Amino acid sequence: MSGSFRRVVVTGLGAVSSIGIGKEEFWSSLTAGSIGCGKINLFDTSGFEKHVGGQVYKFDAEKIMRSGNSVPLGRSAALGASAARLAADDAELKIVDSAHDPGVVAMGTTSGESFLIEQLAEKWYSSGESSISPSEIAAVPASEISRAVSSELSMCGDSITISTACSASNYAIGYGFDAIRTGAASVAVCGGADSLNRWAHAGFNRIGALAHERCRPFDVNRDGIITAEGGVALILESLERAESRGATIYAEVLGWAANCDASHPVSPDGYTIAECIRDAQENAGVSPEDVSYISAHGTGTPTNDSTEIGAIREVFGENIPPISSIKSSLGHTMGAASGFGALACCMAINTGLLPPTAATSEVDPDLQPVDIIMGEARKGKVRVAQNHGFAFGGNNAIVIFGEFHE
Repeated sequence: MSGSFRRVVVTGLGAVSSIGIGKEEFWSSLTAGSIGCGKINLFDTSGFEKHVGGQVYKFDAEKIMRSGNSVPLGRSAALGASAARLAADDAELKIVDSAHDPGVVAMGTTSGESFLIEQLAEKWYSSGESSISPSEIAAVPASEISRAVSSELSMCGDSITISTACSASNYAIGYGFDAIRTGAASVAVCGGADSLNRWAHAGFNRIGALAHERCRPFDVNRDGIITAEGGVALILESLERAESRGATIYAEVLGWAANCDASHPVSPDGYTIAECIRDAQENAGVSPEDVSYISAHGTGTPTNDSTEIGAIREVFGENIPPISSIKSSLGHTMGAASGFGALACCMAINTGLLPPTAATSEVDPDLQPVDIIMGEARKGKVRVAQNHGFAFGGNNAIVIFGEFHE
């Protein structure tokens, strides 16, 4: 990258997930190989064969948020705004949002407020349209996710919700990164949020993509995803801003790339994924041999995992770095998925622990040779981490993080 670009660092991390709320609880559970998936009770699953999801059972936004939003929030917005509050507190961030210190909010999602829409549809059906208040309708747009974050943190700059499905958080991080490095902003809150909902569970069930009990990416017996929910946020700042206030720096955002092949509604394309990896590495100024760890998209479906490993092999040859998929612990958090991967990358760089693919016990021989981290975290120096996010329709986005050096 040109020397005229500003350096961008990560100074705060916030997580609301099925394995823990807050950076510390999330990371402790993840590295221990915990699995947060259980019986869904947010909606009736009795008509489905499969009833397991990555639900955040103990989530109470009122215990986390402080702003008192002027309108009721849907579950996705509450998950995202809560994660943003946790990230801002972790960064000890005081927003001074003005023309001299502009801030950006970029949040990704897949389903927006679909869970709320389903609730309102049931209410309408049982009690009529007059039972639904204007404030409930106002909470429906997916844009409420980023608006809730902006409101919670009193940020008045650009606020955008990106709906590129399961790669959306990486798009959001890339958006914030570009805004800071070009001087359009000095701080950005980036991540994603999605709530569990009936239509997504039904859709993945219909296409035969739901696992029976566990998500086992790269395993010889893998049989699909576990639908899940969560909110995640990263605080990005220009290096100058972070250093001026003595902030803790977890990692540096080195670069990113996105592409879209649109070749198939649901099936990933290995060639395009490989191109996205190359583009991200070029943007970040790194080569394949520099990468210490890959946080894979790793959904646990036979097609995704084989396509992803094939694309990695096309770029890295046989010198593939250690790989894991944290969806084995969290489930597939949809628009928040690559945001949780980004958080894991930053913590891996900061702690020297590589998170595991918790439920995987026997790597598919057809994927070998490949180094899949299984069971519990592995100790290892992580200088450069590569975070994958892929979505239906061929929306690919990859973010590269690096160890911070003066």
